[in-house]
Formats: sequence, structure tokens, C-alpha cells
Amino acid sequence: MSFVPNIIEPEPAVDGSFDDALLRGLNPQQREAVEYRGQSLLIVAGAGSGKTSVLTRRIAGLLQSREAFPSQILAITFTNKAAAEMRERVHQIVGNEAEGMWISTFHSACVRILRREAEHFGFTKSFTIYDSADSRALLKRILKELDADQYGFTVSSASGKISKLKNELQDVESYARGANFSDPAEVMFLEIFRRYTQALSQANAFDFDDLIGQTVYLFRAFPVVAAHYRRRFRHILVDEYQDTNHAQYSLIHELTRSVRPDIADEVEAAGGLVKTKRDAVGAIPGASLTVVGDSDQSIYAFRGADIRNIVEFERDFPNSKVILLEQNYRSTQNILDAANAVISNNFDRKDKKLFTDIGEGHKIVGFTGYSGHDEAQFIADEITKMHDEGIAYKDIAVFYRTNAQTRALEEIFIRSALPYRVLGGTKFYERAEIKDAMAYLIAVANPADPLALRRIMNVPKRGIGPATETALQSWADAHETSLRDAVRNAGELGLGPKVTGEILEFGSVLDEVMAKVYPPEGSEARPAPVADVLVELLERTKFVETLRASRDAQDEARAENVEELVAVTKEFQKNNPDGTLLDFLTEVSLVAAADDLDDLSGTVSLMTLHTAKGLEYEAVFLTGVEEDLLPHRMSAGEPGGPAEERRLFYVGITRARKRLFISLAMTRAAYGNVNVAMPSRYLQEIPADLIDWRQSPGMANSRNGTEPRALNARRDGSSWGSSLREAAALPPGKPKEKTQWANMVTNVVRDNSTLELSAGDRIKHNDFGEGRVTAVTGEGKKRVAEVQFDTAGRKRLLIQIAPIEKVE
Repeated sequence: MSFVPNIIEPEPAVDGSFDDALLRGLNPQQREAVEYRGQSLLIVAGAGSGKTSVLTRRIAGLLQSREAFPSQILAITFTNKAAAEMRERVHQIVGNEAEGMWISTFHSACVRILRREAEHFGFTKSFTIYDSADSRALLKRILKELDADQYGFTVSSASGKISKLKNELQDVESYARGANFSDPAEVMFLEIFRRYTQALSQANAFDFDDLIGQTVYLFRAFPVVAAHYRRRFRHILVDEYQDTNHAQYSLIHELTRSVRPDIADEVEAAGGLVKTKRDAVGAIPGASLTVVGDSDQSIYAFRGADIRNIVEFERDFPNSKVILLEQNYRSTQNILDAANAVISNNFDRKDKKLFTDIGEGHKIVGFTGYSGHDEAQFIADEITKMHDEGIAYKDIAVFYRTNAQTRALEEIFIRSALPYRVLGGTKFYERAEIKDAMAYLIAVANPADPLALRRIMNVPKRGIGPATETALQSWADAHETSLRDAVRNAGELGLGPKVTGEILEFGSVLDEVMAKVYPPEGSEARPAPVADVLVELLERTKFVETLRASRDAQDEARAENVEELVAVTKEFQKNNPDGTLLDFLTEVSLVAAADDLDDLSGTVSLMTLHTAKGLEYEAVFLTGVEEDLLPHRMSAGEPGGPAEERRLFYVGITRARKRLFISLAMTRAAYGNVNVAMPSRYLQEIPADLIDWRQSPGMANSRNGTEPRALNARRDGSSWGSSLREAAALPPGKPKEKTQWANMVTNVVRDNSTLELSAGDRIKHNDFGEGRVTAVTGEGKKRVAEVQFDTAGRKRLLIQIAPIEKVE
């Protein structure tokens, strides 16, 4: 049995007080949250209300007042970036006293526990963590073996269902108890689930969803193990509690339960934790629990997040204290008033009203365009103006509900020579060449993992095709052994001398490198550093050499990516001198998508509203605020869907510090059709005096001249649809082809590579009319013209593709 170190209860400071610096600058509610010492505390932290400062000072206060040793504190966040920030802030306050705390994500904390305790239920400490791509590859093989596509199963659907079940703490057995065995598809899914679970176990592997679920299972199946961790962690703090799913919720409950007297006696008799205070009946009270969150920002139901976890916190933890943080330190009051007005229409929430001392600030700018391109041009123009006023591109963001909305934005941004980045592209560790190199490391670390072995068996190409791989697997199955053993015994398969030699050489490289990672017991040799391991594997397999020898230009970039991975391992070794290959693989496995957000100083950020959670910008554009987009048509009819979509809108609004723009289009192009759009129902919830409405030139205004007629239509009592058609001059019914009007506002892309322009030239633009060039910068395809148009104002255009011509 694995035991955590002995822990003696710390003696509190005599006066129980904090250093004045710890509380300096806090408002009364923040101070109360830092100082409260009851058993359970819910901090309802509104957007921009300084929750990270409260959490870190609360942790520092526990250490400073000697109410806890660092090792008795477990603080859980949702991203590695947030954990690193919290760890750094606590260290700045208390210095080296912070060493020994567990400040990590749910998954990281569970990995640490499982690495110590996995042997209790049949896994070894060297287990592999399968990411989503690994899991999908395994499922793809299983679905093919079962011919499951005839029942309508795809890798995506099977993966999603298994993930959902695991987040609900259901395994094969529990799911089978409620399965409908008269349904062939249900029976097929049960077999898929069973084989998938069995394959993970045989590979000594967990998928990402297992990390939390298996830890909960560990605590429930082995009470003495659970008792150790309950007694170790006396203070548990959880950030973003509104985003927890059932498995995460259950983990928190397991860690905060009291330890029964009989279990406590058993642990102490075995030499575990000692001198822990007990209650009147001899039980050890559960850890104090502090959760921070905001039901108004619960937007991840599609990932399994359950808003009830925070809404029903007081029921789950009776006599808990609730503190509202309503003072906002990020946004202006106009922005907060809009946010408050919108979210007040939801009922599953703690009633709170955000306020600020910053001042009213600018009015929100609303814009109604004819089309998505029209909307995008408005955004590009406003960004150019703000940049001229001194706002950096990196402080500007454009949000949208779906990724499909980026097409028009990117088109216009390119033409306007605006630097931008779309967050959510292929991440570093998701690139094929990086996954291949990582698979080599996994195959060395965990020889029982067949998925990694299959991935690299013919990378670089060795002539080991599917037929050979099948023969190796058949031999392994017949001899009831692993695929790795089949590779070692390839000489017995009669595959032919050439391919046999390649297989044996491949296996020999892995075994020889593995011997350096796991030196024999009693040997004085230390495990090889991870950077040395990777370099040796790349050299002996000629991995990078093969890429560089390719005639494909992209393979040179792939080789550079692999070399970047080598740099990553060296950086890891520098920061973790004693770090092992398993430590490195664990760290890489736990990199979350949100942690990949780099801070490029020279680009405007384009992202979905879900990606925007936790970020903030000087200026924010909320685009496509229309029915079927926000709320999204897939959510509008679901129970709780419109409320969650409203929370998503609220999150977007509260990302803005000083400037907020809300835009919509009267028509949207989709799948070759031009469809009439309707303003989002949420726009009606924002007080009219907070928004300065603008519109495309030529569009009819409403009676008061401050709001587009299309948006004002519902307040007049008429239908949105009829007013939109009238304003857009479109015939009734859904247009099947682009109309003359639609063609008018659709820009034509051309090739101006031979067009020579210089300051002083007169030009004509298809949309903006005539103007004079004031400056030309850049070279070749990156030439940019700054033009002062006679009626449209100043614009920056990418000469190569702008719809312009010189006027003689």
C-alpha cells in the first residue's frame, strides 16, 4: 500500500491575524472571502471581480496564519495556465513557504494520485495517457473489426458517447444494467464500449476521461487509500466550479468526506498519518472546501458541465457561507449595464448586479449590415480607426458563435491588410509528425501499449504494411502476449528475410533505448534524460533525416517541428533536472487547448465565444448576433439551451474592457444560398439607450433615427421577417440564388499584381468609390495602399486583391 507522508496538524498563529499587506486593496466582500474560516464557502465571483486575487490571498492567508502546511492545501483549476498563474501569485506573497502545495488541474492532480496508487487495481505506474487522437485511433480499429458502421456508428459518435458515460461515472457493467438488449444498435455499442475498455486495460493505459473517473473509483473501492488523501488535504479550493461535471463533482465530494473512526484507526495502526484532530465520535472531519464560480458563466454543458453543481451548492453543503463579488475591475459601467440586463432574464442563478468605479465609458456600438461581408468590412474599418488612435492589435478581439463565420472576416481582413490570427487551428502536439515522435517515446516508456507501436511501426517507411501488422497481431493473440513481444519474435513468423530484418531492427532500437530509461535494479546508472532518449530514437530511426531527404517542401517544415520537440525536451530537462520520461509524457498529455493561447503582440484575435472564456481585451466585437447563430439553432430547442446561449452572450459582453461592438447581418450566405437573418432575441434585452446603432449606407432608419428598422421592427409590433425583407429589398421566401442586391454587396476578388500605385494617384474602389492614395508600403504581394476616399473615409487596402483601378 502506498502512504502519503506523516502530517502533524500545524499550530495556528497566536493572534490568528494576517499581515496587512495580504488584505491591502481588497474591497469588503473580497476581504470577507479571504478571512472566512468556516467548513464550506461559495464565492460567487462576477466577471472581472478579482477572483484570482481572492483565491491566492486566501491560500496565502492559510499559510501565513499557520493554519495549514503547504502540503495540506489542494487548489484545483481548469487549465495549466491558470494553475501556473495561481502558483506564481502565492509564491510572490509567501515565498518558499508555498513549496509543497498541490496547485494543479483536476487531471494533473488525479495523474499524481494514480501514478502512486494505480497498482491497486491492475495498472502499473508507467501507464500511458491516451489523448483524443489516440482514443479515436483505437475506436476506429474496433469499429472496423465489428463492422459497426452498418449500425450507424462512427468514430466520432462512439467516442462522444463513451466520453459522456465516463464523465457520468458509468462503466461497461453499470451501462449494461440499463441497456435495451432488444435494440441491435444498443448491443453493438455495448460491445464497442467493452472492447475499448478492455484494450485500454491491456495496453496499461487510461484515456483522458479515465483520469478523474478512475481516481473516484480508487477512493470508493479502497477506503484506506481514500482516508490518506482526505487526511492529507485539509483545505481544498476549486476555481470555475460552475464548469465541473459529475465526475469532478464526485471527486470533490470524495476528498471532503470525513474519515470514519475505524478507518482512521486502521490507517494510524499501519503507520500512516498521525496527530490529526478528531471530532466527538472519533471521526476526522472533512477538509474545508472553498469553491469559486459564477453560474452566469456556465457555458460548457456540451462538455458535460452541470450548472446544478454550483446552483445547488448550499444544499450539498449545509450551513455553507455565500459571498457575492459584484465589483468589476475590468469593464466600463455601460458594458456592465448591458451584461446585467441580458443575464437578468435567466432564472437559474444567484441574483447579483455588477458595478464598477471606472465610469460609464463609451456607448456600445451596434451595427446592422446587408451581409456578412458588409459586417466584416465595418469591423475592419473600426479596427483600423482604433489602431490609429493607439490601441494595439493584440488588445482587439472578434468573437463569433461558429467557426464558419470566419470566412468573410478573413477575406476582408486580408484585403484590408489587417494582421490577425484564428485561435483554434492545429496545435503543436496534434501535428502528425509530433504525434509520431511522441509515439516513439511512449513505446519506450510503456511497452504494453500497442497503439503507439502501430503508429510508428512503418514510420519512417520500413516496408511493414497492414498485412505484416496483422500477422504480428495474430501471432501475439495466438500466444496470448503483447504486440511488442511479437515484434521481438518476428523471426518465427516466416515473413521473409527483408521485412523480418526491418522488424527485428525496429524492436531492437526500442528495447535498447528502453534499457537506458529503466536501468536494471542495483545498477548505478541513472535513467537517461528525456532529451537524450528522443535524440537517440530520431537518429537511429533516421526520422528527421528521412523528412529532410523528401522532395516535399512541407516535409522540411515537419522536420523543423520535430526539432522544436527536441528543444521542448531540453527545456523540460532544464526546468526539471530529475524529471523522467514518464514525467515528460504526463506533462505533454495534460496540455489543455486553452493553454495554447500565445500572446502575439501584433495580431487581432479571432475566436469562438467558447474560446473567449477567461480572456479580456480592450475592444471586443461580438458578431453574428442573430437568431440561429446566437442562440444557435441546435441549442434553441434544447432544455436549458436558450439560457446557456444567453450566458454565452453574457460572457462575450464581459470580455470587453472599454469598447464593445455588437453586429449582425440582414442576410447570411450558407451552402450557396443567401438566407434572410433575424436579429437575436437577446438584443431586445439590452436597454436602447446603451447602444449607438449604425448601419450600412442606404439602409432605412427607424422612426427615432437611432436604430435600424430591421431591429426596431418587433417593438413596432410587426414581424421581424417582413421588416427585414422590406429593408433588404428581398422578395418573400428563402432566396435560392444570389439576388441582384446580394451581388451588389459581394466584393469581387481580382489580381492586381501588375498595378503600380504611388502617393497622389487617384483610384476607384467597387464599394468605396473614388479616392486618393496617401501612401504605399510593403513589397510584392504584401503591398498596402492607404487611401483617403471622397465619401468613405480612410482605408488600408491590400493592393494585390483589392477591387480597385487607377483613375486617369
